[in-house]
Amino acid sequence: MQVQQNISLLPYNTFGIDAKAEQLLVVTDKAQLAAIANNSTLPKEKHIIGGGSNILLTHDVPGLTLLNQLKGIELIKEDDAHVWVQVASGEVWHEFVLYAIDHDWGGVENLSLIPGTVGAAPMQNIGAYGVEAKEVIETVTAWHWEEQKFLTYTNEECHFGYRDSIFKHELKEKVFITDVVFKLDKEHSFNTNYGAIQQELDSAGVKELSIKAISNAVIAIRSSKLPNPKEIGNAGSFFKNPVIAKEHFEQLLQEHPEIPHYPVDDTNVKVLAGWLIEQCQFKGIKRGHTGVHEKQALVLVNRGGANGQEVWELSEEILQTVHSKFGIMLEREVQIW
Repeated sequence: MQVQQNISLLPYNTFGIDAKAEQLLVVTDKAQLAAIANNSTLPKEKHIIGGGSNILLTHDVPGLTLLNQLKGIELIKEDDAHVWVQVASGEVWHEFVLYAIDHDWGGVENLSLIPGTVGAAPMQNIGAYGVEAKEVIETVTAWHWEEQKFLTYTNEECHFGYRDSIFKHELKEKVFITDVVFKLDKEHSFNTNYGAIQQELDSAGVKELSIKAISNAVIAIRSSKLPNPKEIGNAGSFFKNPVIAKEHFEQLLQEHPEIPHYPVDDTNVKVLAGWLIEQCQFKGIKRGHTGVHEKQALVLVNRGGANGQEVWELSEEILQTVHSKFGIMLEREVQIW
């Protein structure tokens, strides 16, 4: 094992924050995890980076940072209607989506162009355009540091919620996700009702629906709305869309009849965090080296040379302002390190 000392994490996070890892180790083989666990010279404190697209580094990272580069996609079984595909956690998520589409396996096309690795899919229960990862995840396998063995968690055992799972709570920092098994469809059902997918399909002149057409539409929409981290540092949507009580929503609706919303159930309504932030005049704002993107108020950006603390302070200002105006406390989707 080649452990690197005092290494900059600048290349490994899409926010472009130049924080340092006390120790860094690249993981390319699952067998390394047992060796790491049994190596008494390595720090017990461990942190895992996949694509680095959902973290904000507010300080140097102590202990051992593990860079997940586990690779592999394998069809493990199939029947007339479905395939079960095991994907290593270090695979790039969007590349897996394209792989599935190339093999005519449906279920993840609405999740095209989401940044990050496959290992983040169950952790965050990633979602977009009416689809969440929990709908296609069969099992998640992870190395448990304390028990020193691989454990497999069923979909139910993952306790999936909105951008949430057991891996962000009970199992936080206790496991290293190694593989995810997805159950994908041979017989396709299309979800085009959320956002502007149907409008994009119509604009593209699509006459016959396919998973490839939906993927292309999602890619076009995301590309038009979200900044490319290679051009300006960011971690995508910084805040979750809040779910509020129906009574609270109806009060807001009286003052703001144009508020965009989606019913969740009989008692709760989801409202759009980006709209709330925009109403507070943060869209396009600049704060030193950081700011809010001009086209998407959900996205905080590094305009060049920002440190994580600057970004965090801006996010805190947004949280407090939205709460003061709407009585809604937003929650950060990005993990704060």
